[in-house]
Amino acid sequence: MPESAETPEAAAGRPLDGRAELSEFLRTRRARLQPQDVGLPSYGRHRRVPGLRREELAQLAGVSVAYYTRLEQGNGRNVSGEVLDAIARALRLTDAEHAHLTHLAKPKALKKKRAARPQHMRPALQQLLDSIDGVPAYVVGRRSDILGWNAMAAALFGDWGRLAPKDRNWARICFLDEGSRDLFVDWEQKASDIVSYLRMDAGCYPNDPRLTALVGELSVKSEEFRSLWATHDVREKGHGVKRMRHPLVGEVTLAYETLRLPDDCDQSLIMYHAEPDSAAAQALRLLASWGRDAASVGSATQ
Repeated sequence: MPESAETPEAAAGRPLDGRAELSEFLRTRRARLQPQDVGLPSYGRHRRVPGLRREELAQLAGVSVAYYTRLEQGNGRNVSGEVLDAIARALRLTDAEHAHLTHLAKPKALKKKRAARPQHMRPALQQLLDSIDGVPAYVVGRRSDILGWNAMAAALFGDWGRLAPKDRNWARICFLDEGSRDLFVDWEQKASDIVSYLRMDAGCYPNDPRLTALVGELSVKSEEFRSLWATHDVREKGHGVKRMRHPLVGEVTLAYETLRLPDDCDQSLIMYHAEPDSAAAQALRLLASWGRDAASVGSATQ
């Protein structure tokens, strides 16, 4: 390791450097594009940098090379929204990446957004979760914190109620609990998704001390987390399919949907479901029955 390189232990717990975050995000987005991807000629077989050169990207975005260079060096203080839009188009950013770029380049705009405050799930939402029968459902907030869940979620993912509140967090579970590797068939994709969500949070709340502490801890304890964090990939929670290997019902494939709560954009309701009359639907019925039996045994022994 070079003498100037910083160890994860030294960086842990220190607030994220906004200028460095902007610089690295732009650099990594530029590195993934080749000239032919954007209709530019590629001169020479041996390019000194991966992906597009700064001058090529500046040409695509319609800005001067000096202007773009200052931005990539982390100086987004006076950049306009129109220029950011042009750069986002040139880099072929997704909507999530575009939003992340705006947060990084214009952090003053975040003053209009309420400060990160302690998260609390409304009691009515827990009542709603408890009323959802046969469908694993939970509410997740900032930093991938798990705020509430129903009995089916506990049967599928494990009893989060036995964890300390700070450990009810998907990032901690994924990277620090070996059981998650057995549960998720595509663990690498699950891990990548979680890190990309944390990156989005870091763009929105760069001064959140709990997020800084979480990233620092995981960077120290997990080489896989450090590697994924360094990619600067960002994604919004959405919908998709997860394959799981449950100790009671075996492998099960479930679709999931993410519903952002209208009165708190930092909280989302996640629900998993199966195709009707499928093997996965039968597996959920078995889990529901097992959950009821376990609850009745627990009540009888109290």
